[in-house]
Amino acid sequence: MLLRPKMPYAAPVPTAHLPVSPVELHHAPVTCTCAHAPTASAGHPVSPLVSRGASAVAAVLVVGVVLTALLATVAITAIAVSIAALVLRSLLNTAHKR
Repeated sequence: MLLRPKMPYAAPVPTAHLPVSPVELHHAPVTCTCAHAPTASAGHPVSPLVSRGASAVAAVLVVGVVLTALLATVAITAIAVSIAALVLRSLLNTAHKR
């Protein structure tokens, strides 16, 4: 009983009662008698080339980031190998001089 902590009493959180079905208001469509330019439908994209262009830009960016990361990896590896070669050459030269 001593090692079992007791949680402090918390008051229950009040909940609001929502109606089962919300009330929806429907208005009659308004017809216009003046001459307007026809509008594009909201269901279809205006230009299918826009989505292709965006995906092409995203693909180019991803490929660029991947190639840049690979180039950085190769450069860092080349630097590490050259430093290791210098250290080994220095150690071998001092061993031969003794």
